[in-house]
Amino acid sequence: MTTLMEFKEVDVHYGPIQALKKVSLTVTEGEIVTLIGANGAGKSTLLMSIFGQPRISSGEIVYRGEDISQKSAHYVASHGLAQSPEGRRIFPGMSVEENLLMGTIPIGMEHAEKDMQHMFELFPRLKERRNQRASTMSGGEQQMLAIARALMSRPKLLLLDEPSLGLAPIIVKQIFKILEDVASTGMTIFLVEQNANHALKLADRGYVMVNGEIRLTGTGQELLVNPEVREAYLGGH
Repeated sequence: MTTLMEFKEVDVHYGPIQALKKVSLTVTEGEIVTLIGANGAGKSTLLMSIFGQPRISSGEIVYRGEDISQKSAHYVASHGLAQSPEGRRIFPGMSVEENLLMGTIPIGMEHAEKDMQHMFELFPRLKERRNQRASTMSGGEQQMLAIARALMSRPKLLLLDEPSLGLAPIIVKQIFKILEDVASTGMTIFLVEQNANHALKLADRGYVMVNGEIRLTGTGQELLVNPEVREAYLGGH
């Protein structure tokens, strides 16, 4: 299997504070990899460092054989990486369709119409809301829109930052079912998530981050039954 992305001994600092410490992890083509950890563990920092915000202090972020750690965010986005960010960050005053078209900026409009129809098949709710202003939709619908917008750039690697954050349990189940459907198309997914139970059930492999360091790694199933993980992230169940 081809390694799509690799973090090699990555350090990140915010001024004097070290947020990531010698982080190494890999994402292989066609798999779902999840990174779990408590709030403030450094998960979102790791994801944002792929786009250079913040820049890493040392180490390498290698994507398809190239160190992208000093590249611009536009360069990264136009080379097959797309992110659905924490907090969704949709364009509230724009319609669903307009938000989806914003996702084509890194690659241009050539496939826009075809890909939009595909998004409406994956997310029927968005089709119903296609002309609706994004700000008037529910949190779950906005999360679907954020994921669909990321997919509009035809990424080779989809990055997801806390897609279940702030959503009701029944909506969280829907979102993870959608991610399962997206993965079944062959999409490679790197998922950063506090909801360890859902994330590990979905993932082929997982990493556990504690205070900016990778403490545990294994298959999703191995981590689900790991006593340390169960105690810290699954309420001991």
